[in-house]
Amino acid sequence: MNKQFIIASLAILFSIHLQAQEVVLKGKELFGNLEARQIGPALMSGRIIDLENHPTNDRILYAGTAGGGVWKSSNGGASFSSVFDDHAQSIGVVKIDPNDPDNTIWVGTGEIWTRNSVSIGDGLYKSTDGGANWKKMGFENSERIGSIEINPKNSNEIYVGVLGALWGDSEERGVYKTVDGGKTWNKILYVNEKTGVNDLIMDPNDPNTLYAAMWEFRRTAWGFNSGGPNSALYKSTDAGKTWNKIHNGFPKGDLGRFALAIAPSNSKIVYAVVESKEDKGLYRSDDAGASWKLLNGDFGLVVRPFYFSRIVVDPKNPDILVKGGLFGSISRDGGKTFKNLGSMHPDIHDVVFDINNSDRMYVGTDGGVYRSWDGGSTMDMVDNLPISQFYHISVDNEEPYNIYGGLQDNGSWWGPSSSPGGIEARDWNRVGYGDGFRVLKHPTKNIIYSEMQGAQNVWRYDVDKNYTKNIAPLPIKGEADLRFNWNAPMAVSNHQPDRFYMGSQFLHVSDDMGDNWKKISPDLTTNDPAKQDKESGGISTDKSGAETHTTIFTIAESPIDQKVIWVGTDDGNVQVTQDGGATWTNTVANIQGLPKNTWVYHIEASSHHKGTAYAVFDGHASGDMNTYVYKTSDFGKTWKSLVTDEIIGFARNIQEDYVNEDLLYLGTEFGLFITINGGKNWSRFTNNMPAAAVHFIDLQKKTNDLVLGTHGRGVIIIDDISPLRQINQEILVKDVHFFDPKPSIIKEEGGFGGGSTELQFIGDNPSSSAKIIYYLKKRHTFGKMTLSVQDQNGTEIVSLVPGKAKGINIVTWNFRKKGPKVAAGKTFTFSGFTAPRASAGTYKIVLKKGKKQYESAITLQNDPTSLISEKDRIAHNKTTQELFNDMEDLAYLVHKIDQNIKKAEAVLKKVPASQKVTSAVVKELNALKETLVVTTGDNYVDEAEPQLREKLSDLYGEVAEQFEKPSFAQLENQEVLEARLNEAKATYEKINGKQIAKFNKYLEKSGETPAKILSKEEFIKK
Repeated sequence: MNKQFIIASLAILFSIHLQAQEVVLKGKELFGNLEARQIGPALMSGRIIDLENHPTNDRILYAGTAGGGVWKSSNGGASFSSVFDDHAQSIGVVKIDPNDPDNTIWVGTGEIWTRNSVSIGDGLYKSTDGGANWKKMGFENSERIGSIEINPKNSNEIYVGVLGALWGDSEERGVYKTVDGGKTWNKILYVNEKTGVNDLIMDPNDPNTLYAAMWEFRRTAWGFNSGGPNSALYKSTDAGKTWNKIHNGFPKGDLGRFALAIAPSNSKIVYAVVESKEDKGLYRSDDAGASWKLLNGDFGLVVRPFYFSRIVVDPKNPDILVKGGLFGSISRDGGKTFKNLGSMHPDIHDVVFDINNSDRMYVGTDGGVYRSWDGGSTMDMVDNLPISQFYHISVDNEEPYNIYGGLQDNGSWWGPSSSPGGIEARDWNRVGYGDGFRVLKHPTKNIIYSEMQGAQNVWRYDVDKNYTKNIAPLPIKGEADLRFNWNAPMAVSNHQPDRFYMGSQFLHVSDDMGDNWKKISPDLTTNDPAKQDKESGGISTDKSGAETHTTIFTIAESPIDQKVIWVGTDDGNVQVTQDGGATWTNTVANIQGLPKNTWVYHIEASSHHKGTAYAVFDGHASGDMNTYVYKTSDFGKTWKSLVTDEIIGFARNIQEDYVNEDLLYLGTEFGLFITINGGKNWSRFTNNMPAAAVHFIDLQKKTNDLVLGTHGRGVIIIDDISPLRQINQEILVKDVHFFDPKPSIIKEEGGFGGGSTELQFIGDNPSSSAKIIYYLKKRHTFGKMTLSVQDQNGTEIVSLVPGKAKGINIVTWNFRKKGPKVAAGKTFTFSGFTAPRASAGTYKIVLKKGKKQYESAITLQNDPTSLISEKDRIAHNKTTQELFNDMEDLAYLVHKIDQNIKKAEAVLKKVPASQKVTSAVVKELNALKETLVVTTGDNYVDEAEPQLREKLSDLYGEVAEQFEKPSFAQLENQEVLEARLNEAKATYEKINGKQIAKFNKYLEKSGETPAKILSKEEFIKK
């Protein structure tokens, strides 16, 4: 056999072997206990889709949200907690089983108020333990479930109304029924692939009677059509076997979306708001739908039916009803007249009446949940629902850094990544109105750029002067009108701080912060007239500007070369210039496997190579729910897909790591996905990270924090992702590997924070502790495992609890050493348990795993903003250590006293005749002890006078907690207390030489052993 052939074959086999041995960490193994923190905010909350209250317990309420999952209140709506984090966060309906309301809850996913920015669902879910756990019950391809009805006499009989796909045809639409609790489903009403169930209600007094509102609708990226010949209202009186239209009295011609409600106290009374060209408005039937009469066509009842189609009737009074709308309308005369509900965030989507008191109401809006105690006249907002819907976020380089972003229908804001006491509502600052989108900080000046929908306003806000100027580019005489996307793109230059970009169909640039603009491109879109200036809305005109299409959507200037600029459009073009805009190349034709005209949602220009960029495409607005993520390394001449089956949901954003170009972060409609090998494998990040739509990602360069703008769960931060940068195959084959941590800063902070009530949301601060990060190839299950911090001489500073999981483990150290041994007493002395702070320097980290030992190091640094001198630090450490020693000396002294008293009392009890010698010991030692520690009272109302331990503890705790050198007063106090301690030691020695000596002689004669007193070293270790 040929020698070269043998060598080549062996090389191939070796290569295959190496590939087979490649270690791939997934999920929890990859991320370990690297955890996200959710910082809200909640002061602007987010859209509520559906409210559902418990039928017998007025304290329990569920809220289904547009993009923030399901939340449960157990205290009448005062506060809520999330119960649906692991599943699709876009909710259509929440339903409580009336036969088992404490346990059984059903959730249909997929928002039903079908605006442009709605997310999608992935099926029907059921919980049998009050929302603690959930099981999927089918309908994976339904996209939007708007109704669930349960037979109040039979929990196995359930009806589901599927609204279905918003952007395309779907045969999943229709009314479905199960008679076996959801094991099997039958479709019992279906019209066609364009018409879904927008409302399905059951007669509360007759479970065989059902009403189904069928709605024909379709949205595109450039328009919306509500209504058609197939929209209709149906009724069944035989549990869904047969259905009949009930249109007697309704308008003729095509109809649109219905709002529908039965009066619970009188099933004959049925209300319907009908969308139509003529005679639209509120209709009432007093004969269970046999005939209808138009009562009212007020604007508040008929405005935007695709967004406001909910009627709710008072459970006790059939003439009191509420209709969702811009401000919400309430009638108390059976629908003849209406007035607005009380002041609250506009866009009202759902209302529930309290089961016992109709003056008490809950209202779901675009800005969260509100409560009323006076029938809707005044409203109170729930302050702890962090379900804000960010479109974009960005960060600055302040310390702590700030986060900027725009919200759906809630303006634009900026707030801190940390704040004393936690991140509160009052920490956030408004910088825009309306629908907020991109918010960008000027790189060097205290100026913020923000915008509202469609570039109606583009604000340049001078924070110091509190001055705002509108700097939106304007059309030039004789040239085309500008087309700005509802979510208009802005960008700040990486190279010229005053340079600011905006995109219409053209790329605009300003070199003076927006005062003057010039176009540096031709029309970069397809400029397809079929997708422009169409009347939108269908039966009800709805042209808000959100349908403006064939526009630029994303702008990316290369961080390496300012002449390289990428532009992506909503109609599928990927344009690049390498000469600052003089010439442009459309590269989309070079992307294989991408459907034509797929929305370019984000382009990320690489920080590593100027020819490299990443493009994320979103096809959901054309009914394509696939994931599209591509990378080019040659200015778009060729592209490769980075998508694997591990990614769930269509993608919105990608962020390249600034240090490791193989580390990428991808935001999809169902969460965050991370790859450490350039896209070969992806893992979903789930550590305190809900399955929310991630619309934008930014990476803070100083802290290495990954900051996520979610469309439903506010801002989410993963602090310091730097360990992920270091992972490679060389590390993954090791049994144990310590990652190189960045130096930990001992921050000299101690200000006052907090002040919010327990019912207000407070975002978590990042941990200020040092992080010890290591990798375990296998989970440690058997044998001893310890982790300690040691000084350079090997002396243990503190012992920590090690993480034992396979993969990445993170253990925190709060810079504290072991606390002192505190003297035993009647009451606690909390200051005495203060552990002294370790000094700046390098420390050994020692991990013992069975018989093997692994070492690393960690560096602590003093606060760089500190004004404390090294001389003062030495003085502080010296006094702290002296007081620490005093604390332990006192504790040991009390130990010796207690042991002798204990022995003397035991002997006295056993031998009453020993009273003379034992009583002397007890009397003298108790008298001494009473001067050393508190021996009576409690920690509250019967507080005894502080003794030496209490005074020494207070001084020690005060000095140990501070950073600066001790004051003269503290040093004088130390001198006084140490004098008392020395005096007490001397007194004890006198007692020991007299009363205790006599007692020990007595014990010796009696054949008894003396009191068991440990050595000081033994006592301290105990």
